Formats: sequence, C-alpha cells, structure tokens
Amino acid sequence: MNLVMKSDLAERLDKAETSVLLSRLTAIKNRDGNPMGVEIKRIGGTTAFAARNIPGPSFNLVKGFNEADAEALDQIIDFYQGKGIPIRLEITPSNGSSDLLKILHQKGFYQCDFHTTLFAEPSDLVDIPINGDIDIRRMQRSDFDLFGELYTKGFGMPGFLSQGIAENNEVLYDNRNWSFYLAFVNNEPAGIGVIYIKEKAANLAAAAVLPTFRNKGVHSALIQARIYQAITQNSELVTGQARFGSASQNNMEKAGLKIGYTKAIWVRE
Repeated sequence: MNLVMKSDLAERLDKAETSVLLSRLTAIKNRDGNPMGVEIKRIGGTTAFAARNIPGPSFNLVKGFNEADAEALDQIIDFYQGKGIPIRLEITPSNGSSDLLKILHQKGFYQCDFHTTLFAEPSDLVDIPINGDIDIRRMQRSDFDLFGELYTKGFGMPGFLSQGIAENNEVLYDNRNWSFYLAFVNNEPAGIGVIYIKEKAANLAAAAVLPTFRNKGVHSALIQARIYQAITQNSELVTGQARFGSASQNNMEKAGLKIGYTKAIWVRE
C-alpha cells in the first residue's frame, strides 16, 4: 500500500478517530441511567460529543466539522450552550478552508491549540528493543481499579476521578474492538495503554505512565505491545494522536509513525 498524505487518507484518519470516540461514549451512554450525561449529535459529516459529568475537553468536542456543515454551526453552538459546556472544534487541514475559518471568526471562535495525528503502515513500523525490567500484560476485568488509579496519576488528574474512569472503561472490556494493557517495571505498576481496532485501522487510543517511571522506555513498550497486536490482527493502518511536540508524539515517531497532519483546535470567546 505505500500510504502518502492525500485528502482520502486524511478523511480515513479523521473517521478512524471519530469511530474511537463514538464507540467509547456510546458504551458510556448505555450505562444504567447514563450517569455521565453523554449526548451525541450528528449533522452531516460532523459529530458533536458531550459528556456533562466527565470533566475536561477530551470527551466534549466536535469532530469532522467542515464547510458543507457550516450552516449547522448555530445548532452545534446551541447544543453545547444548553448544557453549559464550552464548545471545542477540531479542524483538520483537509476540512479547513478560508471561508470556513472566516465563519468561525465571525461567530466568535479563535484557534487556541494544535494536536497531531500520526499514522503508519505496519511495514513502516520499527521494532524497538524493550528494557528487560519492563513487563507489558493484557488486562483482566479485575484490573480496572488499578487502571483507574494509574490513569489518573499518569495524566495528572485528581484521585477522586479514579473510580469513574475505571467504570467508564470497564464497559468496553467485552467489546472486541478494544484491548487494554498494563505496564510493570520490576513488578511495580507503571502505566496503561489502550488500543481500538476496527475496519483494519488500529488506533493507539490512550497511554499514560506514572511520573516516577518516565524516561525508562515504558511508554515505548506500551506502543510496541499495541503495534504487535495491530499487526497480528492484520491491520492495514496504525494511527495515534498526541499534543504537538510532546514525548508521546516523539515516541510514536521513533516507533515508525509519521505526522499526517496537525489539527487546529478552535474554541469560542
């Protein structure tokens, strides 16, 4: 296949990212009573995600917004305003246009951040040697309390969120598209990794390492374990996302992923 960045690949990457969030939030929404207050609104190629009781921007954002759906911008703004949630739009280079960006400016939006999307064919990936002190294990259902603890500490989140994170991820355990990993260093819990595979596209969906175990190769080991799974399941495409220039992006690049594009993040005044 020899993938190069063209509009069709950009669209596939964007749809693969949207599929990850759609699968996750649909499962969370289907928990008894929808305790996280999840709502999903689809308009054309745009999907607006809201999770009222999950703090932060990761699950409260708009993906796939494009010029064809620009007329629906007021609907999308109302969707978030009605919930008291700040609106956050991801604009990919293939969806962006001068007319669309002018519309956003006229509606009071401004660009506040960048986020990188990376990709690779399996044949381009690099087999990085792993420190012998590191052990990567597939998670069992009984491990989700530990997962929640490592997730919150790894991402610098308040500890009281640990139980909710455990529950919101455990609902994905029986979904064949999702797999979860734990990392140990000398048998001490050190980090977590998550992968989502659908339609031959493998998404490195999340990874976090405890501060005390950083710069020891743990994050790279988690990448390698998930890449191995993607290859064994005959994935044609491996993708991941990271803050621009971050250690996560650096480690994905070292593993053979390359930058596809950098998304612009737009918020409203």
